[in-house]
Amino acid sequence: MTDACILTLPQIEAMAFSALTAAGTSEANARPLARAVAAAERDGIASHGLMYVPTYCSHVACGKVDGRAEPALSRPRPGTVRVDAKTGFAHPAIDLGFSALTASARESGIACLAVHNSYNCGALGYHVERLAEAGLVGLGFTNSPASIAPAGGTKAVFGTNPFALSVPGETGPTITIDQSASVVAKSEVMKRARRGEAIPDGWALDPNGQPTTDPDAALKGTMAPLGGYKGVGLALLTEVMAAALTGAMLGVDASPFSGTEGGPPRTGQFFLAISPDATSGGAFAERIARIVDVVEEQEGARLPGSGRHAARRKADADGIAVDAQIVEAVRKLASGSA
Repeated sequence: MTDACILTLPQIEAMAFSALTAAGTSEANARPLARAVAAAERDGIASHGLMYVPTYCSHVACGKVDGRAEPALSRPRPGTVRVDAKTGFAHPAIDLGFSALTASARESGIACLAVHNSYNCGALGYHVERLAEAGLVGLGFTNSPASIAPAGGTKAVFGTNPFALSVPGETGPTITIDQSASVVAKSEVMKRARRGEAIPDGWALDPNGQPTTDPDAALKGTMAPLGGYKGVGLALLTEVMAAALTGAMLGVDASPFSGTEGGPPRTGQFFLAISPDATSGGAFAERIARIVDVVEEQEGARLPGSGRHAARRKADADGIAVDAQIVEAVRKLASGSA
């Protein structure tokens, strides 16, 4: 990053909040989204930070997302929470469901939250870490517009479809897995396309199913699945969990998260919250501590999530470096001069 602004977490949140509300998002919907944007910057996940705010704002303006939607919660069965995001942002819909989800998981040992008529939920690990902070094992799935072809095919059917797991430790989340079914998140290709930069070999395929380093060709083609056909299996798993089980739109039928065409994507999120005390006979903390110890005693080895946790500590100590051009663009949106 050549020119950067050093910002605090509250400054980033306030900037994102002002831009979102200036675009027509209600304060109730803007606050949880702005909080997640700031958290992404703190964790070093710039692709879901302030960089995405102009897209959020343009999608409010064009109607791809309803910035003033009021999500609705229902309880169809014991241990089951369902939220209709009403084509609004995913974050307030997830927020609405999490209180009931955590209470139900503590009471029953396990509970689920199904969100439909939703939108891009940003970094999925952010949401499951909140469950781990509450002492629960959190498992999440979110589907996205089609960008991965099935094994043997060239036409996209499944989204990059991330899943995430966060495991509680003595002082909060100790292990966090957050990965897509593709080699890399599509937002990383979009970021390089905006900058006019080539992408590495192995990230994506062009419309003819051939490997490409051209991000524009990649965006017209498909994302490379992680581990070949096994990545396609992960994408299908998430499609079942986040779309079929929630009643959300399948990735192949959803409008893109990028651009302004196509109306609301109506995708979904699915979360499982598990109380470890209910299932482990009291052995959970010991088993997790053992996993952590045997990994960390190896020189150079690291646990999933350790990178974001290290970035978080550095940000808290030194401030958060954000590309100056992105900061300027969001400030213009916040002032209404963009």
